[in-house]
Amino acid sequence: MNSSDPAEVPAFANCHSHVFHRALRGRVTGAGSFWAWRRQMYDLAAVLDPDLLFELAAATYAEMHLAGIRAVGEFHYLHHGPDGRPYADPNAMSEALIAAAREARVRLALLDTCYLASGFGEPPQGVQVRFSDGDAERWATRVESLAARCAGSTDIVVGAAIHSVRAVPGDQLKIVAEAFPQAPLHVHVSEQPAENEACLAATGRTPVQLLDEAGAWTDRTTAVHATHLTGRDIETLGNARSFVCFCPTTEAELADGIGPSVVLREAGARLTLGSDSNTVIDPFAEARGVEMHERLRSGMRGAWSSEQLWRAATTDGHVSLGFDDPDPIRLDASVRTAGVQEPLWAATAADVLPDPGAGHDPGEVAARLARAIDTCWERA
Repeated sequence: MNSSDPAEVPAFANCHSHVFHRALRGRVTGAGSFWAWRRQMYDLAAVLDPDLLFELAAATYAEMHLAGIRAVGEFHYLHHGPDGRPYADPNAMSEALIAAAREARVRLALLDTCYLASGFGEPPQGVQVRFSDGDAERWATRVESLAARCAGSTDIVVGAAIHSVRAVPGDQLKIVAEAFPQAPLHVHVSEQPAENEACLAATGRTPVQLLDEAGAWTDRTTAVHATHLTGRDIETLGNARSFVCFCPTTEAELADGIGPSVVLREAGARLTLGSDSNTVIDPFAEARGVEMHERLRSGMRGAWSSEQLWRAATTDGHVSLGFDDPDPIRLDASVRTAGVQEPLWAATAADVLPDPGAGHDPGEVAARLARAIDTCWERA
């Protein structure tokens, strides 16, 4: 930046978060595939209750606020008690997330996720019983109650999510897709080749095609990851004007692959960005990651302009979560941005100036995170 004065930029929307995964950062490392990582994530999911989830989420959302994020799409599937039985309030875990977001001063799109199976034709196993409502009708009834509580809120949107085609049986997909026709609908799609292979073997269709037959693809729907797509898949998402949410730091960390961002954009889909596993909470890194991954894939520079990436990280992100744009944030003039004309290519989350009204002291947020994460692993 050319001045020592702070610069104003749009606040970010984090369109895909699994907030409890923050406790995995720097704890679950080493060799292995996505599927090996998932087993360790399940160990963490088994020990959380509403109180501990609130503590972990409040501190993590505060970390997001400090990074310039003002709206979060929480892809939430950790619904019930450890044995699968609902809490006295069936939405207790959701309420913990809502309270955490309000304390942290971020708007929350609670994307309540339907998760009914461990795979095609397989019932939930192990900790997955915490995720399941039994069938899509019972899922919808529970979410309707939550949505009624939040009706009229300006800071909370209750949306829907299909965890994946392997986790929601084909005859249940349409129920979820149609349950909340005015709300955002998000779905993990083709994150891993194994998911595509299993779907093809079970149904003869790709995940995108199966979801298309269920009526899932509209201009309010977000396909999360969308990494391993066919040409027909890309055409379907583009024709629907759906959003596609890329999470470059997580997709790299989990060795998922590089998605076809440019081809999707050219087909008519709209890009948004998320932190997913929260291994990194830095929206600048996510935005740059889209372009940098495309450079690695294509051997060419400049597929994404700063204007296109700002739109993905801010305006389109907020729309995909059901929110209007928030007030801007301010960037400090730092050693990273000295002499820089376009801060998107140089700034990091550390360059976002704290909002005095939010009261987030970085040291206090870090200490709270450490306490919550230590408690998680003491229980695991």
